[in-house]
Amino acid sequence: MRSVRRNLREVYVWQIPVRFFHWINAACIIILCITGYIIGDPPAVQHSTEAIHNYWFGWIRLTHLGVGMIFVVNLLFRVYWAFAGNKFARWNQFIPLKKSQWHSIFETLKVDILLLTHHPVYDIGHNSLAATTYFGLFILSVIQALTGFMMMFVTTNNVAEPATTHMLFGMDGFFVVRYIHHFLMWAFILFMIIHVYLVFYHDYIERNGIASSMIGGWKFIREDVVRDFEEDTKSSDIDDAELKLQRKQDE
Repeated sequence: MRSVRRNLREVYVWQIPVRFFHWINAACIIILCITGYIIGDPPAVQHSTEAIHNYWFGWIRLTHLGVGMIFVVNLLFRVYWAFAGNKFARWNQFIPLKKSQWHSIFETLKVDILLLTHHPVYDIGHNSLAATTYFGLFILSVIQALTGFMMMFVTTNNVAEPATTHMLFGMDGFFVVRYIHHFLMWAFILFMIIHVYLVFYHDYIERNGIASSMIGGWKFIREDVVRDFEEDTKSSDIDDAELKLQRKQDE
């Protein structure tokens, strides 16, 4: 049996609102993909009773719309928390505005994609590649929600119907919008597969508890990485209390 000895600190990274957002978002995406696929290619189901007593497809559509609403509200909350949360949840962590973030992106690509090195890039929160990917996913989520509402509201008297109908015809009609919506569904499915793989991959090579951190909020970070982070934090005049960088008390 091999034992690895390292100096680690337990760091509170993911606040409760971030963790709730993550799991609500994951559940919504899974349900929306399943119901969306059925809506796009409904199975031929024969019933011996009247159609009015077999409203299963209506329930599928209602579930898709209801969960879509939850998805949008959850997304709006995350936008708010990008300004109210700790440093690891802030908006500037997801948009690569600094040279150091771009450097981290290329270094992480060498590990995750190109496999040019087995030395991982250590970050306390999201690494810059993951954070930038999540920002891209946010943009896709906005497009997916808009295209969904365009198709759903066009046949209703909803207050948003005039605006969504105008956008629908502005994009050359129902067929184009549906095609975009359907294509993005597969983009979300592909993202989920890659996301789960990389979470467990980084958990293995970094040994930092990244998989369980989205449940408890804590990650195990190398002492030197935390020390460098604290020094950078002080040099940037950011309040340590605001960052919620905490050490667990010994039980």
